[in-house]
Amino acid sequence: MTAYEQAVGGQDGIPHIWGRVVATARRTTADGLVVGTSGNVSARVGDVVLVTPTGVPYDRLGPGDAVGVDLQGRQVLGELSPTSELPMHLAVYRSTDAAAIVHTHAVHATAVSTLVTEVPLIHYMAAALGGPVRVAPYALYGTEELAGHILRALDGRTGCLLQNHGTLTYGATLDQAYDRTAQLEWMCRVWLTAAALPGRTPSLLTPERLDEAADKLRGYGQRG
Repeated sequence: MTAYEQAVGGQDGIPHIWGRVVATARRTTADGLVVGTSGNVSARVGDVVLVTPTGVPYDRLGPGDAVGVDLQGRQVLGELSPTSELPMHLAVYRSTDAAAIVHTHAVHATAVSTLVTEVPLIHYMAAALGGPVRVAPYALYGTEELAGHILRALDGRTGCLLQNHGTLTYGATLDQAYDRTAQLEWMCRVWLTAAALPGRTPSLLTPERLDEAADKLRGYGQRG
């Protein structure tokens, strides 16, 4: 049985998850996190990675446009070519428990990636990404070099910035990966806004305060 055959069918199968991938990709555009066909979204279904195709506007994608590859990058589904950023998606899936990845060119996060090597601890929601968010050094998009930088930046984290490029976050679901992207962009915007005031320096959280918030966040949300 092929990886594709193992993954087809049901609410957790390829048709359903592909629909969620497309919806999430469209959301990145609607929320201003990408422009045109920049950025990309993927989700893992068994040993198949569903990923947005390269150079195709998200509003043109339909149920018959699913693109899938195995964990070695061999295309097992679809006629469209996968995103040029495929190496970093596969590297994250092979090295973490990620089930979904969102990559954007969000304005504020990209701006911050040009200024620092780690996002300043401006807000306790950094704990939701595992701690202070690192910036992966610049490398040409779509390369194994960039994928390697990202893996190092993600060590112990669920998101990072890509220097002069954008963001990458992952999660157990597409919703979780997207929420982490949105939180990261928001934190970067807050820091840039505060840091822009002449003669003022933003107050930052200590690592101890962040650990305190991380403990409390573990019990956040509805039970059951």
